[in-house]
Amino acid sequence: FQTVWHSSIEYFNISSVTQLSDITRYDFNYSGTSMKALTMKKIQITDLDFTQDDLYRIFADMNIADMTIADSEMIHMLCPSSKSPFRYLNFLKNDLTDFLFQNCDNLLHLETLILQKNKFESLLKVSFMTSRMKSLKYLDMSNNLLRHDGAEAQCPWAESLAELDLSSNQLADAVFECLPVNVKKLGLQNNQISNVPRGMVELKSLEELNLASNRLADLPGCGGFTSLQFLNVEMNSILTPSADFFQSCPRVRELQAGHNPFKCSCELQAFVGLERQSGGKLFGWPAAYVCEYPEGLRGTQLKDFHLSQLACNTTLLLVTALLLTL
Repeated sequence: FQTVWHSSIEYFNISSVTQLSDITRYDFNYSGTSMKALTMKKIQITDLDFTQDDLYRIFADMNIADMTIADSEMIHMLCPSSKSPFRYLNFLKNDLTDFLFQNCDNLLHLETLILQKNKFESLLKVSFMTSRMKSLKYLDMSNNLLRHDGAEAQCPWAESLAELDLSSNQLADAVFECLPVNVKKLGLQNNQISNVPRGMVELKSLEELNLASNRLADLPGCGGFTSLQFLNVEMNSILTPSADFFQSCPRVRELQAGHNPFKCSCELQAFVGLERQSGGKLFGWPAAYVCEYPEGLRGTQLKDFHLSQLACNTTLLLVTALLLTL
């Protein structure tokens, strides 16, 4: 590394490297480098009998803008010793935990942090990790083990955070108590969310919300999401979606609600009418919108499902029946 650091190389990639010699402490000289980005993938350390902070310190204090250490079974990374120039950090597919960057004041320029496929468990601790990252805009925490138990402690997310990916975790309804207030794009797909609690959260800047592959039984309202434009609720447990969705969410430009187990009944007809009223706001229509129940209608596209006004109007049906008996 030291040789490369003092060369004219700006972008350095290393892949599939296995440690052969012992790791010893080294006073790294960071001065006079042309380096801008370092990418390391599949780095295997075979001998852990050394002071690991000596190795982590070399990487933590690198004076470059971009660093990637991926798929390397890394268990920790130190906070930089001084104000760091890092703007982009990618630690994809390692073994990092909730202890990462806690109480770290030296990542003030960091804008993008990718921690996908690690071993984070506490959403609250993740929020604390970001609280001192004053420039953080994008955070990817997907494919971890994140939970949130709804504890009373507030989640102090970085105010600058605009895009947050929490997909493929173990988050339930309480996640809405612990979200960054200024987030614009939020990924919560493939979790365990059954309901979006009304009045619990107010995300006035939120424009895009992905709730696909959860346990929702109905479309969420937009009471707390006044700027919402894109909503994805595909592959949930929605039988009969609320027909007043677009009325309560006037700014929504696109709703992805296909691939749900729709129950084709009188109640669903009002939702079917949304496609005509919304002017094409239902993404994937008509192919992704198919009857699951009753069994006799399974596989029928919603656009082809019709019931007469008489069949769906109880009062009219009773009057008709009464007239027929006279």
